[in-house]
Amino acid sequence: MLPIKQLDGIIAERISSIRFPLKPEGLYRPLEYMMSIGGKRIRPRLCLVSYNLFSDNIDENILGPAMAIEIFHNFTLLHDDIMDRSDTRRGKATVHRKWDENTAILSGDVMSIMAYRYLTMYRGENLSRVLQLFTETAAKVCEGQQYDMEYESEPEIDMDDYMLMIGLKTAVLIACPAKMGALIAGASESQAEAIYRFAWQIGLAFQISDDYLDTFGNYETFGKKIGGDISNNKKTWLLVESMRCAEGKDRRELGRILAMGEDCKEEKIALMQDLYERLGVKQRAIETIEQHHRLAMECLQGSDLSEGQIDRLGEFSRLLVHRED
Repeated sequence: MLPIKQLDGIIAERISSIRFPLKPEGLYRPLEYMMSIGGKRIRPRLCLVSYNLFSDNIDENILGPAMAIEIFHNFTLLHDDIMDRSDTRRGKATVHRKWDENTAILSGDVMSIMAYRYLTMYRGENLSRVLQLFTETAAKVCEGQQYDMEYESEPEIDMDDYMLMIGLKTAVLIACPAKMGALIAGASESQAEAIYRFAWQIGLAFQISDDYLDTFGNYETFGKKIGGDISNNKKTWLLVESMRCAEGKDRRELGRILAMGEDCKEEKIALMQDLYERLGVKQRAIETIEQHHRLAMECLQGSDLSEGQIDRLGEFSRLLVHRED
């Protein structure tokens, strides 16, 4: 197996080589901009890590699908930013702010189509299974986003609702490239499925970590303004858990904070941070992230993966779960 840093270098080089059509500029320049502003490239990295568990032959058969995953992920971010009314992404203006919403919508549409073009660079015998996996994942991501939007108008949701939503919106788009890489490399169905379950749990941990960092992270490393979820009353793990456990005075305080308007943004963020700490929600979020990491590793036990393969997946998962950005 190749060092993860070497795989990261291959991913970075391949992304930098992507070329979009020159015209119409209004359609394709936003795509170049979106792909150029960086990110952790988690999904293509995991695709290569999973593939590399079984093969060292890094060619277009795996690089094309890895790029498809990254392009599709950026499409979802582009549209998410419109729906979430986000001003920045990775420390830079979002596409709908730099251009306009119509441009962002149409550029996102063509981005999703281009993802399929890169996916079909794989010419192996498992192409139909890879296409089916990708298509099912794409539909699930849209289902998750729909739940996310519906929850915005709900005064409360329970934790089961929240976990369903992030399972569809986030976890499947991490589990998909993990299984895809294994399938393309020729892994058995049981091996590929164990890797999928592992990555799905890591995806849950990753999203809860994202919720946590939006409230308690560092803007310089997180790339987004801290407290955006609080300002928008977004149903994050922290807010849902607070709704579950807050009683009496704390319950009334939670309602008062949620009712605060845009003109009280900084105060609202500070008050909610204090409430999360007082209720123990901040600490429970950390513990829940660790719990899903443990469950992820348990998914690999009893599979027919080797100890070395399990260790490699564990190494990668720690990079995702124990993060500050």
